[in-house]
Amino acid sequence: MADLPGDLLPGLRILLGPGPTMADPRVLRAMATPLLGQFDPEFTAVMNEVMDLLRVVFQTQNERAFPVPGTGRAGLEAAMVSLLEPGDRIVVGECGRFGLLMMEIAERCDAQVVPVRAEWGRIIEPDAIAKALSGGRTRMVAMIHGETSTGVLQPLEEIGRLARAHGALLMADAVVTLGGSEVATDRWGVDVTVAGTQKCLSCPSGLAPITYNAHAEAVLEKRASRIRSNYLDLLQLQRYWSPARYNHHTAPTSMVFGLREALRAVAVEGLEARFERHRLHGAALRAGLAAMGLSLFGAESGERRLPFITPVMVPAGVDELAVRRRLVEEFGIEIGAAFGQLQGKIWRIGTMGYSARRQNVLLCLAALESVLRVEGFDSPAGGGVSAARASYAKAGLADTDMGDSLGARGIGSY
Repeated sequence: MADLPGDLLPGLRILLGPGPTMADPRVLRAMATPLLGQFDPEFTAVMNEVMDLLRVVFQTQNERAFPVPGTGRAGLEAAMVSLLEPGDRIVVGECGRFGLLMMEIAERCDAQVVPVRAEWGRIIEPDAIAKALSGGRTRMVAMIHGETSTGVLQPLEEIGRLARAHGALLMADAVVTLGGSEVATDRWGVDVTVAGTQKCLSCPSGLAPITYNAHAEAVLEKRASRIRSNYLDLLQLQRYWSPARYNHHTAPTSMVFGLREALRAVAVEGLEARFERHRLHGAALRAGLAAMGLSLFGAESGERRLPFITPVMVPAGVDELAVRRRLVEEFGIEIGAAFGQLQGKIWRIGTMGYSARRQNVLLCLAALESVLRVEGFDSPAGGGVSAARASYAKAGLADTDMGDSLGARGIGSY
């Protein structure tokens, strides 16, 4: 090549969108370690550690807990293509962009899709699921636990009871919630839970953690037809992640190292402490936005809102794209746009995983205030940052005394 590309030196970014998040440095360090062969005893030991850690984070005793190679969508497709057969009836909850995605995946499996819809920004009520289940024998109920397009956190326990009562599997998309809020797979009666690595786990995208119980495995084993995908065949994948070490694919070993470290970081922090950290920073962000005169999208509140995805209404007369561009160009901060019917109407600000830190929240509020003023929207100077600080103080997070002069002592004195 006459003109070779230069060194790869991406700009520094503070990732505060709906994903990907900033990778935990421990994860990046793990991914930089030397490669191992996929059946090297040291690597298979790491595989076992990943499965054990996944059971902790998924809050499950399931035997099957492993990552599907691919992004979160690969995990969803693996679950559906493996568990659904042509003609199977599936009830899908849809109150946002990712419910629509699950409907499309199910349709591609030639399943009979029964949508249960709610207004975007609201949860799916259990009574609506019950009504749909009464319409015929159902193989699966598919729900989005955390709908990142709208900021809704869907309760699942009652829907789990309904699914069991009708002999249906419950599958939950926990791509955004795993590692950031409770995902009580066993207690809620979820038969299949699918997640992703690039959200609250703060690992680069590329693996889709999945867990499923004995009921789901029995459905896999009793299929009347062949699973249509080889790569996303859960029966083959579970044999690869078993003592048999079935040679199904070449594992992305660096990604497995990264996932292992991401899961270990969750376990070291502790599940409840980690969930509380996400609640803390989300609450401070929302307090700051309110002080700036900005409104949140969605009718739900409290436990029905994702604590770490904040959907913000774009003020009238403000160019939403211009705001996002200025945030990137002037401050190196990325926030998210919206999908479908909400495109151009809301921003989505994420405080997930390693990104969920006080300095990121305060920087985001200060930068957003500055950029909005340029775009013609005035808010009280410093109001957002002050409100966020007050939120932290109320929660008991005081300023840290560094116990150091930061190099000031002795300057100019002899």
